Amino acid sequence: MANTLLSIQILPKTKNGEDVIPYVDEAISVIEQSGLAFQVNPLETTMEGDLPELLTIVEKMNQRMVELGCPNVISQIKILYKPDGASMNELTEKYR
Repeated sequence: MANTLLSIQILPKTKNGEDVIPYVDEAISVIEQSGLAFQVNPLETTMEGDLPELLTIVEKMNQRMVELGCPNVISQIKILYKPDGASMNELTEKYR
């Protein structure tokens, strides 16, 4: 079982003030390629996994934004680290 939930809101600065949504879509594709469980929400995306691999994905997301020409990126993250196991379902099941 995963030991970490990580929510991320990525805010890329675009070269010429373009809409950021296509960039955010690219960031989410980095998460999709990881094969980990994730959930896209209106203002952030939550991933489920082990802390080191989640931080590596955050790094890859930021690198992808730079590859696309963004001069800088703000990544706001929230982390729940629970060594004996953490899951999105566990935290939200009472609301479903």
